[in-house]
Amino acid sequence: MKKGGCKAFTILMAVILASFLMVSVSPVPAPAAVGGETLVKELGATFVQISKKVKPAVVNISSVKKPKFTGQKGKDLKDFLKNHPLREFFGDDMFKRFMPFSPHGRGMLRRGLGSGVIVSPDGVILTNAHVVKGADEIKVTLADKRSFDAKVIGVDPESDIAVIKIKAKDLPTAKLGNSDKLKVGEIVLAVGNPFGLNQTVTSGIVSAKGRTNMGIIDYEDFIQTDAAINPGNSGGPLVNMNGEVVGINTAIATRSGGYQGIGFAIPSNSAKLIMTELRKEGRVRRGLLGVKIQNVTQSLAKSFHRKNVNGALVSEVISGSPAQKAGVKSGDIILKFNGKDVSGPSQLKNLVGNVKPGSKATLTLFRNGKEMQLTTNIGERKAKELMASRSGDHTESSDALGISIEPVPKAVAEKLELKEGQGVRVKGTDPTGLGARMGLKSGDIVLEIDGKPIGDVSAFNEAVATAKKKGVIRLKVQREKNRIYLGSDLG
Repeated sequence: MKKGGCKAFTILMAVILASFLMVSVSPVPAPAAVGGETLVKELGATFVQISKKVKPAVVNISSVKKPKFTGQKGKDLKDFLKNHPLREFFGDDMFKRFMPFSPHGRGMLRRGLGSGVIVSPDGVILTNAHVVKGADEIKVTLADKRSFDAKVIGVDPESDIAVIKIKAKDLPTAKLGNSDKLKVGEIVLAVGNPFGLNQTVTSGIVSAKGRTNMGIIDYEDFIQTDAAINPGNSGGPLVNMNGEVVGINTAIATRSGGYQGIGFAIPSNSAKLIMTELRKEGRVRRGLLGVKIQNVTQSLAKSFHRKNVNGALVSEVISGSPAQKAGVKSGDIILKFNGKDVSGPSQLKNLVGNVKPGSKATLTLFRNGKEMQLTTNIGERKAKELMASRSGDHTESSDALGISIEPVPKAVAEKLELKEGQGVRVKGTDPTGLGARMGLKSGDIVLEIDGKPIGDVSAFNEAVATAKKKGVIRLKVQREKNRIYLGSDLG
């Protein structure tokens, strides 16, 4: 390369390098930071607007339940209070304030505190059943500090929803939104009166939907949220970013008694249905199918030649029930109810319960390796009647059977209404064996193995040997008055 050309090349490279350095050291543009700050301010402004919109419709509910004691114990208590040495020291007013006994000496008053949300201008209020159930006096305090006595329109403990009413007009209301459209991760606000602190607003997100098997109420389909919910929040609204009520706060999961990041709310769509029934009839009429159902475990799914564990396994069909009349059989797996997929027993229970008695429903079943449809009438579930309950617990499988069996004693067969020669009884289980791990217990009656009726010990052993060749086993078991399925791999 010529000397002049080399010089020109050097100059060119210097210019390129300088340009690179200038670009590399340029600061991050300020608009990005400004944009983030603006977003936070806008979100805060939205919280403020939602709070202003919803808080006027949120009320404080206090209840009093009077003791029912009568007779000599009540007289003794009255005498005890009358002659209590602290009465003279503190005086009557102070004594009554800190010793909240009923005026007739019949025991201690039970006081409750919760929240509610006004849903109509004429004073209809939605709250939790446990806030007002059994109360002799209910007082509602509005956001503007006015207080009213309330009467109960209806209470449904199975869903923990109650409707009460006060005599007032032109009240501020909150709109009930569509909880089905709620998404996990969506921002929500909880409004209520935790620990009696009126008009408290907390924020969080929807942590999960469709929470069941919490053991809180009979019909569970909870929205889980990390918005702070504490005692006193019960019955207050969970609100989306449109200012719509998407849930009624009802419970917390806690070890301390206070907020620990997990709260539960009843979906607004469920609350709306219950409220309509309570206002119309004063009670809730729920659908009845007439089956006992359980989860489909992986082992049971394999034994039924299913590739997934979706659906609700019918362990027993109640005699004379709508399900029996429609042709549902023990061993069927219910996959859909009125076209809606059934993920498990709890969902089926909710779906059936929401259908009005007397209506028809379509069931999609899995039976003998094929799907089929049946149409059934829906009956009416009576209070505390088990419409569709889980029928047992299941554990993981092991590699050994580990049980001893015997013919069913005559007295046991008569008690359980079993026919002669129906089933064999589990006499004992090895805690490390397959039977125990499947969930078998001493006293269980094995009625079927892989769909084959078992009438004696030899039939049981033969069926187990056949099942070992297939690598999976399914038992139909009678436990007390319930019939359940247990299953496991045998590999």
